Amino acid sequence: MGTNQTDQKIFAGFQVNRQLLSAGLVLGGVGAAAGLLGTVLVGVALATAGRGWVRQLETPPTERAARTLQQARAASQAGLDAWRNAASVN
Repeated sequence: MGTNQTDQKIFAGFQVNRQLLSAGLVLGGVGAAAGLLGTVLVGVALATAGRGWVRQLETPPTERAARTLQQARAASQAGLDAWRNAASVN
């Protein structure tokens, strides 16, 4: 008995309703497209709201980030200077 005959015996009772399968695939595709469209719309709405929020800020985010970075550098340098001074005193 060959492999082909064995496959025919196993799948002999398995018959797919092609119309139902096709309808399910079409509906699944439409649902996936609708989900993707909804995700895009949510992303656009959030991006628009975010841009409006950034425009309302008194200080632009880039300026705030630059100021914070400068403060961090100054604090780091102050800590390093204090550590060196403490080490030279001992």
